[in-house]
Amino acid sequence: MSDDFNMSMRKFLKQVGVTSQQAIEEAMRENGDTGGKTFEAKVVLTIDGLDLEHVVTGKIQGQSEA
Repeated sequence: MSDDFNMSMRKFLKQVGVTSQQAIEEAMRENGDTGGKTFEAKVVLTIDGLDLEHVVTGKIQGQSEA
């Protein structure tokens, strides 16, 4: 794969990671004390023109308010 492809993919994935973490943290703050709770998470990646749908699932542990 080309350097341009690798750089554009890394840039996109970094943006996904950073903005997703920010959104999750904001949602946790808005919902108050989430300690002891586990949240099911799912990310669906689609790319138009490539007929791609990639699903990632996992769990996120809540946290108690400080």
